[in-house]
Amino acid sequence: MGDTEPRSNAWQTALTTLQEAEPPFIPEGAHAMTVVIEYPPGDPGTPPHRHSGPAFGYVLEGEMLLEVEGSPERVVPAGQAFWEPGGDVIHYQDGNNRDDVPLRFTVTMLCEPGKPMLTLVDDDELAQRKDRRAPRPARRD
Repeated sequence: MGDTEPRSNAWQTALTTLQEAEPPFIPEGAHAMTVVIEYPPGDPGTPPHRHSGPAFGYVLEGEMLLEVEGSPERVVPAGQAFWEPGGDVIHYQDGNNRDDVPLRFTVTMLCEPGKPMLTLVDDDELAQRKDRRAPRPARRD
């Protein structure tokens, strides 16, 4: 591009903010990891778990059924962002809300040094913390 060629001004309107959040303290030595997760139609996703640090995500295709401790479950459709604080907070659901299309989403996690990115939560801990889970919606049979 020479000095006489016009420059594009597209960069001035190219940025769209999807979400903003204040993550908890990020320890020195933490690292970021971005992953793409793909679940087939109807897949329940990862069992209850927690992340060592905050996670920021974006649904690329399908609909995610998301539930994080202290918040009611919600559907996150393609084109929407989500986040969770990580740490001690349990992530109950991240499954595919649809049984006719796959779910594909990206997540960027800030991982605490020396700790795994994901730790499954056992049934005993789920029972001990059941009072922290938001009320469950009534299911139709």
